[in-house]
Amino acid sequence: MAVVIRQFAGFIRRYPLLIRLPYIVYRRFQPRYTIGVVGVLINNSGQILIVEHVLHPENPWGLPGGWIGKNEEPADAVVRELKEELQLDATVKNVIYIRKPSRNHIDIAFLCEASNTVGTLSHELLDYQWVAPDELPSLNIFHKAAINSALNNLHRS
Repeated sequence: MAVVIRQFAGFIRRYPLLIRLPYIVYRRFQPRYTIGVVGVLINNSGQILIVEHVLHPENPWGLPGGWIGKNEEPADAVVRELKEELQLDATVKNVIYIRKPSRNHIDIAFLCEASNTVGTLSHELLDYQWVAPDELPSLNIFHKAAINSALNNLHRS
């Protein structure tokens, strides 16, 4: 059996298009996903940065973030979103929470650290606040879970 597998591998290596074509067809029929990213930023006083989103009518207050772009790494996307929305220069510390709330969507939360203060807000935001964990307004489930995960992560460090 090992000889047959080795011969098959040799054949594929000589004719790589034969394996690439089925892979392309296979990928064409796989589900497509949208991916959202948020950044959890906690200041030296233990307060969490939340923003008031223009386009979130049910829970306007939440974490800053957005969608990843085509061929963009999720960590790069959250850094970009923080810069675009808040003029924050941030670095990603680690992934703290991932959730798949629907069939074709994934949300990823990152613990981030900013190296400057909030600047001019983008047109997507109305306001921002640094809030103590016990004073947070109503947030969507993912944002609550991401904050709890970030706080647990910090307490373990």
